[in-house]
Formats: sequence, C-alpha cells, structure tokens
Amino acid sequence: QVRLVESGGGLVQAGGSLRLSCAASGNSFSINTMGWYRQAPGKQRELVATISSGSSTNYADFVKGRFTISRDNAKNIVRLQMDSLAPEDTAVYYCNVRIWYSDYWGQGTQVTVSS
Repeated sequence: QVRLVESGGGLVQAGGSLRLSCAASGNSFSINTMGWYRQAPGKQRELVATISSGSSTNYADFVKGRFTISRDNAKNIVRLQMDSLAPEDTAVYYCNVRIWYSDYWGQGTQVTVSS
C-alpha cells in the first residue's frame, strides 16, 4: 500500500500564494505520475496539474500561468506552488499518485481564498 500525506493548505487573501506538499511512502514502488486535483462545493473533482516520472507537466487551463507543479523523486514528494490565487480557487485539494494502473489519493487539504 501507498500512503500520501499532504500539507500546506489554509486561508489566504486574493492575490496571495500557498504551497502544497505531498509525500508518498510505502514498502516498494515506482511512481509513474503525481498530481493534484481539487473539488469545490457543488462541483465535480477536477484535474489541477500532473507531473510524470520524466518531469513532463500538464496543467488545467484555469491554472496555467499561476500554478507550478514540481517533483522530488529522491523523497517522493510532489509540490504545487499556487500564486495569484482567486476566490474561485477555493476547494479541497487532493494529492494523487499513479503506480502502473492504480491510483492512490491523499486525504485532501482545504484551500480558502478570501476576496
């Protein structure tokens, strides 16, 4: 099994920044892709950003130019730097890792952006 531990959520004013971190731990595994998803009230869970084992990145249109995903393979950590935050970014953010054909999820961390 794989356990994901997230940190970095909180309350921030519009225009501010937050950095989310997620550490993956387990006995033995090779992570193919790591990423972040979010779910706002009344909305479906949606992709925010992903990063492959080769560090290729993919971003949702609504975060391009504002968010940056990065990865530390030695420590099995994925980070999401969020800048220029807006109230519509308010959501629960979930860490995700993909190992072969299996997905693993973190517990979610709340991000709230005030006007």
